[in-house]
Amino acid sequence: MVIKTKVPSHEFEVENKRKILRNIDEPELYLKCPCNNNSYVDLFQYTSPPYGETLFKFSKSDNYKRNILKCRICGHFLSIHNMFQKTLYEDDYVASKYKNDNGIYDTFQKIISLAPEISDNKQRVKRILNFFSTLKLKTSKKTEVLDVGSGLCVFLYEMKKYNWQCTALDPDIRNVKHAQNNVGIKALCDDFMNIDMTHKFDLITFNKVLEHVIEPIEMLKKSKCFLKPQGIVYIELPDGEKAIFEGFDRQEFFIDHHHIFSATSFSIMIDKAGFEIINIGRLREPSSKYTLFCFTKPKKE
Repeated sequence: MVIKTKVPSHEFEVENKRKILRNIDEPELYLKCPCNNNSYVDLFQYTSPPYGETLFKFSKSDNYKRNILKCRICGHFLSIHNMFQKTLYEDDYVASKYKNDNGIYDTFQKIISLAPEISDNKQRVKRILNFFSTLKLKTSKKTEVLDVGSGLCVFLYEMKKYNWQCTALDPDIRNVKHAQNNVGIKALCDDFMNIDMTHKFDLITFNKVLEHVIEPIEMLKKSKCFLKPQGIVYIELPDGEKAIFEGFDRQEFFIDHHHIFSATSFSIMIDKAGFEIINIGRLREPSSKYTLFCFTKPKKE
C-alpha cells in the first residue's frame, strides 16, 4: 500500500543565495526553477514511492521523503529530496528498470512492435519528419541527428528507417552497446556536459531528458556547440500543468524527474539558453504521458 501525506499548502521564501540541496553528499548541486524567482509553494510530500515508480537503490530506504514545490511565478515544479543518486544514470537506472542486457533487448523489441497509433516514439518521429519536410536544408549527405540520452534507442531505430544518419549518446555502456549491436548505429558513451567533439548535426534531440538533470538550461545551452548553421533542437518534457489535475501519482512527478515543467517555464528555459522558439505545443501521448514539445534554434547573434 502506498502511503503519502499531503502537507498543508503554504508559501515560503528562499533567500537568493540559499541553495536547495538535491544531494547531501554534493552540496554544490541545487535546484532552481528557470525564472530563478526562488519563491515556491510546497504542494505535496511523499513518504513512500508512488505506485509504478521504479525502485532504485537509493530510493528503497525506509526514510523515503520527497516534496514537490511549485514556483509562484512561472509555475515550474521541483522535486526536492536528500536521497543519494549520483550514479543513477551510469548504473542504477538501467539495472533497476531492465535488470540486464536481455532485459534491455526484450523491452526494446516490445516497444518497436507497437502499432504507430499507440507508439509515443513513432508519433514523435512523424512529428519531426513533418517539421523537417517544411525546411530547405542545404546538405548533400544524409540528414544527421544526435539523440542525447538515447536509452533503449527506439527513437533512432525509427529515424534510421527514413535514411537519417543517427548517433546515440548515453552515459550507460549497456545502452551504448545495445545501440551499436542491436540497432546498428554509431553510439557514444559519455556525459553530454563533458563530451568534446567537433562533429555537427542537423538535429539534436532531448527526448524526456532535460527533466532528469540539475541544470537543464546549461545542457540546452551546450547543444549549440554541436549544431550545423541551420541546425534544430527538438525537446520533449513532462507537462506538470496538465498532469497535476490527475494527482501526484502520475509518472510526470516520479523521483527521477528533478524538474516538471509548465509552458511558461519551458519557454523561459529556451530563452535563457540562447534559443528562439519555432514551434511549441503540448499533447497527451498514446502512453498517457502529458508532454510539452518544442522545435527551437539558436538566436541570431
